[in-house]
Amino acid sequence: MNSYRINSNYAKALLMLASEVGDIDRVAEDMRLVGSVATANRELASVFSSPVVKADKKAAILRDLFADHVGEATMAFLVFVVRKNRTANLAGISEAYLDLWRGERGIVLSDFVSYQPIDDSAREMVARIVGDYTGRKVELQDRTDARMLGGFKLEFDHNMYDARIRTKIRKLRREFARNDYESKL
Repeated sequence: MNSYRINSNYAKALLMLASEVGDIDRVAEDMRLVGSVATANRELASVFSSPVVKADKKAAILRDLFADHVGEATMAFLVFVVRKNRTANLAGISEAYLDLWRGERGIVLSDFVSYQPIDDSAREMVARIVGDYTGRKVELQDRTDARMLGGFKLEFDHNMYDARIRTKIRKLRREFARNDYESKL
């Protein structure tokens, strides 16, 4: 079974558990924390993917890390993931859960990339424009990319608006390479 299916199946199970408990939003915040810790710490990821480290040790690590910061339903789910030997998938499961949660709440995830950080008014304007276009609430993630020459790139709901200067230069090069100039002599 591939990772995507594993992640989505476990995320669906967690969503069902959270629905039964009535704690969907709390579990979403918990999974943000779990996902950020799982992706940010390379040593932790290697411990979770190692078959040498026993399941009880992995469960103890998860309890030490998250017991004071997550709800009971999330903690029970994390222990379940350890028992099923899927701790290597924690980051993927958390992202899949957040995707399902956004679908339940009518939220679209939007990714805004620019050369320089944007201020709050620009962030609100982008969120409003995307919200008007999609008709849903917007969760805007903005980040910077120093490799950009300028402009921005906006992705949401399988759409992309590319206003990077590098892209515009590339389009101009293609147009000049076609050489559509006709001599009038």
